[in-house]
Amino acid sequence: MPGRARILCVSFSDISQDSRVLRQLDVLAELADVTTVGYGEKPSAATEHLAIDGGLASLPQTPAGVALLAARRFDKAEFAAPALRAGLEAVGDREFDLVVANEARAMAFALRVAKGAPVVADMHEWAPEERAHVRSWRLLVKPFMTQQCEKYLPKMAAVTVVNDSIGKLYLERFGVQTHTVRNASAFRELSPSEVPDDRIRLVHSGGAVPGRNIEALIEAVRGLDDRFTLDLYLVPARDGGKYLGSLRALIGGDQRITLHPPVPTTELVETLNAYDLGIYSLPPLTANHRLMLPNKIFDFVQARLGVVFGPAVETDRLINEHSLGVVVADTSAQAMRDTLAGLTVEQVREFKQNADLAAKVLNSAEDSAVTREVVGGLLPH
Repeated sequence: MPGRARILCVSFSDISQDSRVLRQLDVLAELADVTTVGYGEKPSAATEHLAIDGGLASLPQTPAGVALLAARRFDKAEFAAPALRAGLEAVGDREFDLVVANEARAMAFALRVAKGAPVVADMHEWAPEERAHVRSWRLLVKPFMTQQCEKYLPKMAAVTVVNDSIGKLYLERFGVQTHTVRNASAFRELSPSEVPDDRIRLVHSGGAVPGRNIEALIEAVRGLDDRFTLDLYLVPARDGGKYLGSLRALIGGDQRITLHPPVPTTELVETLNAYDLGIYSLPPLTANHRLMLPNKIFDFVQARLGVVFGPAVETDRLINEHSLGVVVADTSAQAMRDTLAGLTVEQVREFKQNADLAAKVLNSAEDSAVTREVVGGLLPH
């Protein structure tokens, strides 16, 4: 009797902290034995993990690599990133029946190690503008990412993205049809927690990364009355705690704002359930920001929270369709403060009840089915 199929999952992230890739792995592990290559510890769903040193960059950020990017010698730059070279060495002569490449930077790598096996690209978001709000990235990396998409997307056996709006961009710019796999988390058997008569408990979870506008959330709450508290569950950036330190300084001695250590992704939704409103506001600096559909809105729904979000096409649609909360006029601290100040406890209770109803449809079951169908159809039978 033949053995199980073998899949390689490539993600130049700390997979054990990457909720999208972890959900992907759960489905892949149903279908085959899975080897992962990426940063961090072995994910529980993986049969084997090939760890890459977390200090190695996944883009050509060496002096030689930057020179290649500046000279637009993109074919030479493809494997100039230290993490990709380490990954190739780690994979060695292993063979797989299918390879999954997470994000554009992994496509060239995946095709090389696939040795002719099909490659599925989960692009997540819009690759050409991943960090286009950063000048050096826009000038050096954006053209490289665009070239990688032009060169490799047509060679992918299938392509998945986070939402239909971003899928439309890939079709218009690169002529590639995509499948939508949202960032929805698994359904949880939870109930909305009680909302106190005199308190509205705000919460935000995510990466402690500059540009995420966390400062605006802190400043908004500092300007509100004592009814409001804010709890932050932040995953530190790879900067030695520098940015977290700046947030801590901004919070100062405000007793209503608490900065917590990150909780494991498997415990996050249950932890969030103790709160009332999930808040998030991202300035629309890039196409990905304007078209965001982050995992946190699904986490908030599964935690049975109402939401208060800055404006964005896809999240606006979900919030309005399911009456989950309020869309803020813009991404300033003042707009967030004004919106929160106008809320009543009765409204918050209603939002939480609506989230309870929405949790039955806004979960990962539909998205897992898409991954199962795409990957399962490409594996040997």
